Amino acid sequence: MFDNIFGIHEQALLLHGQRLGILATNISNADTPNYKARDIDFSAVLANTDENTLPMRITQAAHITLSGDGLAPGELKYRNPYQASLDGNTVEMPVEQAAFSENNVRYQASLMFINQKIAQTQLAITGQ
Repeated sequence: MFDNIFGIHEQALLLHGQRLGILATNISNADTPNYKARDIDFSAVLANTDENTLPMRITQAAHITLSGDGLAPGELKYRNPYQASLDGNTVEMPVEQAAFSENNVRYQASLMFINQKIAQTQLAITGQ
């Protein structure tokens, strides 16, 4: 009954969390010479994800952790810059900030959907 209660939002939340970390790394390396900006092709990763292949494992009865970084090696891609930098760095702050903000909004939307599903389930169980 509860196998697919959250739908696609469970996988989306995990991917958005991983993408936030990648974008934050890009932003923190904006002044590092020869650093190449990276990103996840979110739609391609999510399209190839089904609920039986979630990159999770249980380490203890009460803990759930991600194995490795949760992404296959081919899923993390380099971003092509709009304007090349002389020092070889491909991080463009406006692009990274926009991607970070958009990803944050999508993360919050998935989290809100999951919270609403939990509230609905609690309401159905308690009947109040």
